[in-house]
Amino acid sequence: MPDTVDVEAVFRAEYGRAVSVLVRLLGDIDLAEEAVQDAFTTAVRNWPETGVPPSPAGWIITTARNRAIDRLRRESSRGARHAEAARLYAPHLLTPDPGPSGTAAEEGPVQDDRLRLIFTCCHPALALRSRVALTLRLLGGLSTAQIARAFLVPEPTLAQRLVRAKAKIRDAGIPYRVPSDTDLPERLGGVLAVVYLIFNEGYTGDPALGAEALRLGRLLAALIPDEPEVTGLLALMLLAESRRPARQDADGVLVPLPEQDRTLWDRELIAEGQDLVRHCLLRNRPGPYQIQAAINAVHSDAPTAEATDWHQILRLYDQLMAVAPSPVVSLNRAVAVGETAGPDAALDLVDALGLDRYHVLHAVRADLLRRLGRTAEAAVEYGLAAELAGSEAERAYLERRRRETHPRAT
Repeated sequence: MPDTVDVEAVFRAEYGRAVSVLVRLLGDIDLAEEAVQDAFTTAVRNWPETGVPPSPAGWIITTARNRAIDRLRRESSRGARHAEAARLYAPHLLTPDPGPSGTAAEEGPVQDDRLRLIFTCCHPALALRSRVALTLRLLGGLSTAQIARAFLVPEPTLAQRLVRAKAKIRDAGIPYRVPSDTDLPERLGGVLAVVYLIFNEGYTGDPALGAEALRLGRLLAALIPDEPEVTGLLALMLLAESRRPARQDADGVLVPLPEQDRTLWDRELIAEGQDLVRHCLLRNRPGPYQIQAAINAVHSDAPTAEATDWHQILRLYDQLMAVAPSPVVSLNRAVAVGETAGPDAALDLVDALGLDRYHVLHAVRADLLRRLGRTAEAAVEYGLAAELAGSEAERAYLERRRRETHPRAT
């Protein structure tokens, strides 16, 4: 007998697609999102009794459309709303060329509703952080709490940001389409940031999000083949994804990069990613995603952790700091300093960053303190990192490191 786990799996895989299709049909983000959420609520209630339908995504989209029709009819006392509901209900208008899930065949130069929605959310009228947050909410189905954690901001702040962004799209009449070639450059930065954040959420949590980010990255690379940052982002995601088989042990505990079994890395993804990095280097137009991809390529070149060329990685981080400085980049650079100049030098850099609510900072600080023999302090930092970590795999690893570093720590 199926249970809510089946619905959760469909939610993770199909929420973004369902919202995208409904936005195209309805032209209203709020109504689309509410209708899809209602459909999943209905699935939670019905599927344990009726079983999961043959096309779960199609069932969700059809149910959501019907919920939207019902709402339009309830709220309407005029012919225009009834006409809109009738238009949505007409099967030949909804599915002129049904696909396998019963939804309309997609038209236009980019045949993907999710990519269209990303470009809608990444309109320059919206602040960059609002673009990214809204797309993570609509495409990834991430909760407000998850997105707030990714942005390192309080949840109420993020919630207000989402409300304002949706209102601005509605009030400004921002179209649901991929922009023309002349408009692409001003949208692209937000789009790439969105795809990478979706990938990161999947990399530390749900693999389906990582797969979706890679799919979108490939679509973008096909849409804009001459933009090296698009190629760089795809290379970065491929090289990071290649390590997924080694990132957790049999108990689901995180395995950090230096401790991973490199024979488990996906060599095909590494070869594809490295080929894209070389392609970027030939263009000689370095940007932040290309540089991060190059850093990951250096890691993937090393047969063992000890063989890693940390001096080259440090030079790349210096270049990244010149192109796109940020506290997180500074933290990653400090790790490379720790490998080339020792933990004392790195600890001074880490202590100056002020990322007190970022679990990775505490994990890095803990490792540096452990290497300096300051085990009691290291145990405290591992504990703080575990409290702030966003995934069970990370928390389990950090708690284990805390106990190993200072067994008497509580």
